Amino acid sequence: MFDVFGSLKSVAKIDSVCIDNNVFRLHYKVTVIFLFASSLLVSSSQYFGDPIDCIQNDDIPENVIDTYCWIHATFVLPQAFDKKIGIDVPHAGVIKSEVGQQRVYQKYYQWVCFVLFLQAILFYTPRYLWKLWEGGRLRSLVCDLRCPVLQEEQRAQQIDMLVHYLKLNRKKNNSYFFYFVFCELFNFINVFAQIYLIDAFLGGVFLTYGLDVLKFTETDQEYRADPMVKRFPRMTKCTFHRFGSSGDVQRHDALCILSLNIINEKIYIFLWFWLVFLAFVTTLILIYRFFVIFFPKLRLKLLKNKARFVDKNNLQELLQVTDLGDWFLLMQIGKNIDAINYREILEKLRLSLRYSSEDSELKPLKQYEADKS
Repeated sequence: MFDVFGSLKSVAKIDSVCIDNNVFRLHYKVTVIFLFASSLLVSSSQYFGDPIDCIQNDDIPENVIDTYCWIHATFVLPQAFDKKIGIDVPHAGVIKSEVGQQRVYQKYYQWVCFVLFLQAILFYTPRYLWKLWEGGRLRSLVCDLRCPVLQEEQRAQQIDMLVHYLKLNRKKNNSYFFYFVFCELFNFINVFAQIYLIDAFLGGVFLTYGLDVLKFTETDQEYRADPMVKRFPRMTKCTFHRFGSSGDVQRHDALCILSLNIINEKIYIFLWFWLVFLAFVTTLILIYRFFVIFFPKLRLKLLKNKARFVDKNNLQELLQVTDLGDWFLLMQIGKNIDAINYREILEKLRLSLRYSSEDSELKPLKQYEADKS
């Protein structure tokens, strides 16, 4: 099992420089790891045996009927789920089939590992785009300032370089911010699209799957029908046709055990609850982002929470002459460096901008200082 899941180490490792947020990481770390692991799990036949085993009393070779039923799909009969197992029917969803009876074919099981893999790629795509657009900027800016213990000369040099960069690129960081917002919006659209993708893949049974399972646990055991068995039947039927010795078409019924469905049902019940939770927190982060964009006072409050050792008036002065993108970059830097170094950077940047006489936009700052005095 360690060999199977060893390839996920690179996804699970914690980055030394944080370029996103916790909700973003839920998408490209937790969800991607779960989907990749699930895809590997359902394709590892050495741990769960053959994905399908069919039982029949005729002279058809076992490997032939297994291969045929795997390729051409098996089926269950919905009317058999409400009957008593062992009395009316041998297994849930299995009954003697007759012409004209409603059948529900189980075709998804051939594609589960591929669909899970595709979903993992889609969840990682926003992360890939953001890394591409971010281009390692934050890692280059913070350098060794993450460490609280530095030689004074090295620390001062790196702080001066960072302040110089921030001053030189003031009001040029809006695209940096909106690229990140685009990736968050991608996450939001993707998580809802994934829910509907799974629902279409499973034949329209996924949207209410989790609710049905919760309802099942609260129902009297004597009268309840397991929704996981309905959606992921363990025993199904398969019909094989061939020519007999006289040239007529012979029909052979087989019972098939889908052993992987015991894993599939657990994967998709967890996925239902996880995607609902992920959709909820992703919606909240977009609402938060909306308030950040349109309410400058909130940006000041958030920056104050990040820069606890800096006076609020100094932060207000700094935000007066910077844009939304500059604020976002400062917040990103604050996530990755020591609090003392962060305070010195903000103070030096404020003073550097205040005494930049060639910048006409700094007049409100001088007026602010005059009013303050």
